[in-house]
Amino acid sequence: MKKYLLLISLPLTLALFAFYPLFSQTEVEPWGNISGIRIDGQLLQFETQINLAQKDGSGILTTGKERQRPMYSRKGNTQIISSNLDSLYFTETVSDNGKSSAEVNIELAARADIPAQGVYYGFLLPMEYYSNGSIQLDHLKPVHLSAPPAVLLKYLAYPARSIQFISKKRQLKLNFRDATHLVIKKTPGKNDTFIRVWFPLHTGDLETKQTYVKSFTIHASGLIDRKPVTLTLNTANTGRPFEGLGGNFRLQNPEVDPEVIDYCLKNLRVAWGRVEMPWRLWQPVINNDPIAEAKAGRLNPHVQQSMEMAQKLYKMGMPVILTAWAPPTWAITGTPKFKPGPDGVWGNPLDHSKTNEIYKSIADYIAYLKDAYGVEIADFSFNESDLGINIRQTGEEHAELIKGLGAYFVSRGLQTKLLLGDNSDATTYSFIEPAMRDTATHPFIGAVSFHSWRGWDSLTLQQWADAATAMHLPLLVAEGSIDAAAWAYPAIFEEPAYALKEINLYIRLLAICQPESILQWQLTSDYSLLAGGGIYGDRGPLRPTQRFWNLKQLASVPDGLQAMPIRSGTADVTCAALGDHDKGVYSIQLVNNGAARQVYLTGLPKKVKSLRVIVTDKTHAMEAGKPIPVINGQADFLLHATSYTTLAST
Repeated sequence: MKKYLLLISLPLTLALFAFYPLFSQTEVEPWGNISGIRIDGQLLQFETQINLAQKDGSGILTTGKERQRPMYSRKGNTQIISSNLDSLYFTETVSDNGKSSAEVNIELAARADIPAQGVYYGFLLPMEYYSNGSIQLDHLKPVHLSAPPAVLLKYLAYPARSIQFISKKRQLKLNFRDATHLVIKKTPGKNDTFIRVWFPLHTGDLETKQTYVKSFTIHASGLIDRKPVTLTLNTANTGRPFEGLGGNFRLQNPEVDPEVIDYCLKNLRVAWGRVEMPWRLWQPVINNDPIAEAKAGRLNPHVQQSMEMAQKLYKMGMPVILTAWAPPTWAITGTPKFKPGPDGVWGNPLDHSKTNEIYKSIADYIAYLKDAYGVEIADFSFNESDLGINIRQTGEEHAELIKGLGAYFVSRGLQTKLLLGDNSDATTYSFIEPAMRDTATHPFIGAVSFHSWRGWDSLTLQQWADAATAMHLPLLVAEGSIDAAAWAYPAIFEEPAYALKEINLYIRLLAICQPESILQWQLTSDYSLLAGGGIYGDRGPLRPTQRFWNLKQLASVPDGLQAMPIRSGTADVTCAALGDHDKGVYSIQLVNNGAARQVYLTGLPKKVKSLRVIVTDKTHAMEAGKPIPVINGQADFLLHATSYTTLAST
């Protein structure tokens, strides 16, 4: 370590302990891209990719989120990913060796002859850290990464077993068993975010049934940011209230769901519920009377179970959203599509010649729920109709549905409103604009709604907050989580990195969007917060994961507290604040995405004298800490590395 520090000539003012890893862990995405190595909680960021460069120049196939169908697992300190790029299949293993480095092994196997320029392993180095850095091959003199292309090309002609990227704040070193050529794919420009470098896993064509293996080591080091941070709270301004964590209860696994649902409902305070309307099973034939069929004892079992689920939630005192996924064939145009077609388009449009029958069928379901089960549905929606899962609408059609179905509900004496949006992602915001502009829709809208799978930048999220403000309506995140494809690689649910990313997003949603509720997808065995009990084949005892404790901690926030502005002095600490002046109750939510650090919280009301502390992380499950004294509105405390912390006034 000392030799390495001298080699890169770091200033003597840098403390040696900032480079010494108390603990480290490589973070790997389930599709195989390494996102960095975490040391003492600090993520030393970079991104890796596997790239298949096609010979005909038609393009480059690259590993990435939702581009492949990978399999992910962990065995001890080793993460294993199996996936493919077209006919090229690969298995990537990434193992922590306890020294801030990762051993990477990649095995390629062609299942067809592949004419290719080659297969390359790529690194994306953040310009933020490496723009003024250098590269060093073996023991050659380092060359600046900003050197002229001709200089870099000549330098990189040397095959090396050791490649280092060196900057003042970050260092990355690659070690190979055999000498390897490096390629800088593009000389970084002024506005580039990354420096892109590749080295070959195999060059040239790939032959059927041939396997190719490459092994190397990645070693990361750099400054660990432990600087104290100031959090500035403003209790003078208040926003929308947060009623608490909600949950989705779409029943899909009759063997495992009941036990998981009971566990969650017994151990979480659930403020909102969302259930399925199995519409295609409720009225499969247009001329049938579904209410008469139900009263005659011919109610479809899945419909009955879904209605009983709604009843169970409603009896617990929570408002219930009813959402339809798959429609009956008679209600749509075309053959039902449950996945995208060759054109990439999902779902089917409603058949507008049957609008009256559609309205009646939906209203009959809600009326029967009310009469037979005593459930008053708060809001109705078609799931992700902006995308087409499984009903596809334009924004204008969505506005017409709200007006037409909303008025029909009123004519039937139903209090149910419609959700504005219920969008697949925050990114498709324009879908709700026609209904926002059409004031005739407004009396029939109960809340603005989107799902949090994509679109996490602050500007996009702020649009949804602004929409709720403009409409004078609550905002609901009706499906909350971070990876819509994670059901295919469920082992990722038990990774601390996944748990940290998920709760970090939720605290950002609280701060930016000020939702009335975030409804977890799901509180069943699907995307489950629990492990064991048969979930995804795990026959061990049913048990909570770190994600469960994160959400239990969030669910423990008292209902009805209003959003209050709070500002963090660093991007590594995400924060949100809620409070009630009349009750003298204040709750501060903090996610530390980096190393442990001292925090100075200012702006607390002077009547607050102490703060209770609750912490969840990899080794703590809602563990209570020592109360923090508050003096003249200020509290000083240590924030654990990579943790979720709640501070509550006493």
